[in-house]
Amino acid sequence: MRDKRRVLFAALMGTAVEFYDFFIYGTAAALVFGPVFFPAESQAAQTLLAFASFGIAFLARPIGAAFFGHFGDRIGRKSTLVASLLTMGVSTFAIALLPTYATAGWIAPALLCLMRFGQGFGLGGEWGGAALLTAEHAPKGWESRFVSIMQLGSPIGFLAANGVFLLLGLLLSEEQFMAWGWRIPFLASALLVAIGLYVRLKIEETPQFQAAVERENVVRVPFVDVVSRHGLHLIAGAAGVVSTFAVFYIATSFALALAVGELGYDRQSILMVQMVANGFYVAGILMAGRLADGIGPARVLAGGAIATAIVGLIFEAGMRSGSLLLLGATLCAAMLVLGFNNGPLGSWLASLFPVRLRYTGVSLAFNAGGILGGAVVPFVAQLLVVQGLSRNTGVLLFLAGLATLAGTAFARPARIIDMEKGRVD
Repeated sequence: MRDKRRVLFAALMGTAVEFYDFFIYGTAAALVFGPVFFPAESQAAQTLLAFASFGIAFLARPIGAAFFGHFGDRIGRKSTLVASLLTMGVSTFAIALLPTYATAGWIAPALLCLMRFGQGFGLGGEWGGAALLTAEHAPKGWESRFVSIMQLGSPIGFLAANGVFLLLGLLLSEEQFMAWGWRIPFLASALLVAIGLYVRLKIEETPQFQAAVERENVVRVPFVDVVSRHGLHLIAGAAGVVSTFAVFYIATSFALALAVGELGYDRQSILMVQMVANGFYVAGILMAGRLADGIGPARVLAGGAIATAIVGLIFEAGMRSGSLLLLGATLCAAMLVLGFNNGPLGSWLASLFPVRLRYTGVSLAFNAGGILGGAVVPFVAQLLVVQGLSRNTGVLLFLAGLATLAGTAFARPARIIDMEKGRVD
């Protein structure tokens, strides 16, 4: 169990660092990057361009998934996870050093988009590898609970990112924050990446992958096999991911931009509300992981998808109620539902692909779904704001829930390795 705890901590810590890096960009896109990197006529247009740069990472993630998935299925999970974490860490740290538009003109947003691409490229190989690291080390019957522990890296990273921005808001004036204070969270990521790299270098390769290697069951080009032989599972898996991304980015980055901008709430108040809602996210992940080991991750994920559609029907009413309490309750409900989408997701995706293709398959499905749920949905939501149609954004959550429900309905688990009988798919 000591080795199991080390694996869980390594996956949790590395994932927390990765998501911290990703979330500070989302928060900065909502609060800072519009006027700093994308001068435009209106605040809404600035935010739209900032969210467009935010979406670049989601286009990079499938590329990173294919790249890191290839090596994860060929040479192993451990070394590939170290490389993905380092890639994202360097990109995040570099954002802190970028010039602004006022200093460098068009070069500034171009460099920002390039670093954002690097973030997405690194994260494309992170989540799938971390999910497999925990699932393939888990005792039989504990797969979903082990993966749900890894999934806590997401709310931990979100809490750290929001906490840093909240603290900066308390310590700095608005002018100081806009001038240089926003760079501090990106600089701080270097320390977190160093810690994440240290703990990941201490872990062992997963038993299931080692067994596949010993039986010469490693595929030469995993990407080709995944697309040609498991294409339907890839599509179903991507659909199953959509609601996780859609709920998260609508309830965090988009909700923050909407509440502070159009609805006129104080930034500090909304950040504190989101930190409270983050606790519901943690509770949802843990409950979903335990439930998934009992009734199966597909059923729990389907339930989360139905709940997502329901939240979509009430989201706008809660956000625009005029009451900070009701707004907070809406975000808490959304984050609880997010936990039931995210908690069983890793073990469910891992069940769709055989061991020898699993890193590539899981990573591609996760990040392809991320394009729809995490890039297209927030961008369309902000576009609706620009067009004066922001009251319709809840429909996007409703559609995301239906997409995930369809994914769970059509997916069928693949045969997996049987360590006791010595069989490898």
